[in-house]
Amino acid sequence: MAIQWFPGHMTSARKKAAETMERIDVVIEVVDARVPEAGSNPIIRELRLHRQRPCLKILNKSDVADPAATKAWLDFFNKQPGVKAVALSCKKPGDVAKIPGLCAKLAPHRGTPIKPLRMMIMGIPNVGKSTLMNALLKRRAAAVGDEPAITKSQQSFDLNDHMTIIDTPGLMWPKIEHDSDGLMLAASHSIGRNALIEEEVATFLCDILLARYPALLATRYGFALDGLDSPAVIDALAKKRAYRLKGGTLDLEKAAITLLTDYRNGTLGRISLETPESRLAMLLTAAAQSGNKNSAQDASNTDQEG
Repeated sequence: MAIQWFPGHMTSARKKAAETMERIDVVIEVVDARVPEAGSNPIIRELRLHRQRPCLKILNKSDVADPAATKAWLDFFNKQPGVKAVALSCKKPGDVAKIPGLCAKLAPHRGTPIKPLRMMIMGIPNVGKSTLMNALLKRRAAAVGDEPAITKSQQSFDLNDHMTIIDTPGLMWPKIEHDSDGLMLAASHSIGRNALIEEEVATFLCDILLARYPALLATRYGFALDGLDSPAVIDALAKKRAYRLKGGTLDLEKAAITLLTDYRNGTLGRISLETPESRLAMLLTAAAQSGNKNSAQDASNTDQEG
């Protein structure tokens, strides 16, 4: 199932972001640590490279991501020119307090009352941008919710007399090239529900969990996984929780939503849906299917060239 989601307000948000990029010093790109590359918007990279702006890449929600995968992603991103990557949780004040100092190191020529450091928070929907903004300001200035695309317009604030920060709407790109990226983003709730079918997304998620985290699945739901594929796991979950529709038919949609919710809020455990290695494998497979042997290498080098 190909998933595409590009609400109308994002066209104007992209244009506004391009205009604002000219007057800022550092891009703070927030990504979900569980899907840091699938959820890294190529438009953001394109805009900041065009203006030659350094990037602080925040792998947010690292407290619910697989620590080994997160470490591999930090190594991957920190090899990129002009990028400093850190893993943290925007809900932890101690983590957030480090961000202004990290940005200052990326733009040492700014940060005085005469030349304040100007930062812009960017990222796809529902990765924690507004939570980060509120934590930096130590007050509720930006609307926060558990649905994508809550913020619809830019907001600018002074952190102090030598730092300003701009919060921007979650920004998707018009066409998601790889189906697996769309499914990972849907599973991680960065795409609106009107663009997906929960059972298909849950089946995709379950494929990854069975391959990489079967023990977490078995522990959470209390049944053996031997011989079960993803549809069978969702079926077993519905039976275990007694999810039934009128007439006694299993409510597979409710079971699918349960699995997705438990992954999204971290109840299942610390899980990452992609690693640098799995990303490269996906790109190589896509290249082989398209008949273009160079496309995977080109894609894997995209960030390195920045």
